[in-house]
Amino acid sequence: MDLTVEHLEGTAFQKSRAFSPAIVTSGGRIVWLSGQTATQGLDGRDISWDFEAQVRTCYALIDRTLRRAGGSLASLVWTTTYILDPRHGDRLVALRAEQFPDGKYPCSALLTVSGFARPGILVEIQGIAVVP
Repeated sequence: MDLTVEHLEGTAFQKSRAFSPAIVTSGGRIVWLSGQTATQGLDGRDISWDFEAQVRTCYALIDRTLRRAGGSLASLVWTTTYILDPRHGDRLVALRAEQFPDGKYPCSALLTVSGFARPGILVEIQGIAVVP
């Protein structure tokens, strides 16, 4: 069975917040992704307490995992993002939009939490993807 993915058109608000209201898939395999956090960049540099670097690194790690499963970041249909500081919400939206330049955003939830497992972590991103 071939994989089909349909991103339902979002409202202006949904587009401005870089998420899709719904995605309909047929065929393919579902990939359930564990939450990604990062206090070290891909280059080994310490990124503790660096929100933007952590978000970009989390998405890069998710992309790496999805490529191992036969997909890519574009295969994401759902993300749940946890942030430590609600003031990072708007920046998270802008960083998420950068990851999906074609405007085909995953569905998503954004939650603020009171803490993470290790000091220096500011964000965790988990997801669900559908790959061929």
